[in-house]
Amino acid sequence: MKPPVPSDEPQRLAHLRSYAILDTEPEQGFDDLVQLAAHLFGAPMAFVSLIDAERQWFKAKVGIEACETSRDVAFCAHAIVERQPLVVPDARLDPRFAANELVTGAPHIRFYAGAPLIVGNGSALGTLCVVDTVPRTPSSDALRMLQKLAAMVVDRLELRRKLEELRVALAARDEADAARERTVAELKAALDRVRQLEGLLPICSGCRQIRDDQGSWRALEHYLVARGAARFTHSICPTCVQVLYPDLNGG
Repeated sequence: MKPPVPSDEPQRLAHLRSYAILDTEPEQGFDDLVQLAAHLFGAPMAFVSLIDAERQWFKAKVGIEACETSRDVAFCAHAIVERQPLVVPDARLDPRFAANELVTGAPHIRFYAGAPLIVGNGSALGTLCVVDTVPRTPSSDALRMLQKLAAMVVDRLELRRKLEELRVALAARDEADAARERTVAELKAALDRVRQLEGLLPICSGCRQIRDDQGSWRALEHYLVARGAARFTHSICPTCVQVLYPDLNGG
């Protein structure tokens, strides 16, 4: 039987993708929880299963080589519409699963118990499940422990997302800091160029007047006096004496 679709399916899928976890590498924290669930039930198979639009993908797994299956054959696709663990004591006797290819063929599922991974907005992203090849009826205590382990999987999902958000925020901060440093360096270089230009005096090549900050042309001595750079006394150089007073040179 084809699994039902949760009433919040669009929001559920959007929330699943917000965790950026699909198709990521194995992580020890999830692997440890799957192994603990398998040990708790004495089951040969256990998974952290996430239900995508068309597939079931395993973030962590014990006892199976496949990384994903079609959603249509996924027991966990049935479990995500429940609030409590879905328990199938013998899949051959359950009309939802009797003809399922995972029951009639490898891995020959008989027993299944899956606790939904319910996140903050109420969506179930997948399950923590245990699977056996023989029929079983789990105790209520075992199912409560499965739910607690599922809650720990959700906690790890949330921690993983927060760490990723922090990594992105730190990378953005580092980039902003680098951009500020580049801006400061560019402004410093521009200021150095301005200071260099300030040291250049526009001087007329003909009359030798200086252009001041207001664009007026002034005699050199007036320019320097106005800027407080110097005071002048008058004298005459030997060259000018020869030009202006040649009679003095002959005398």
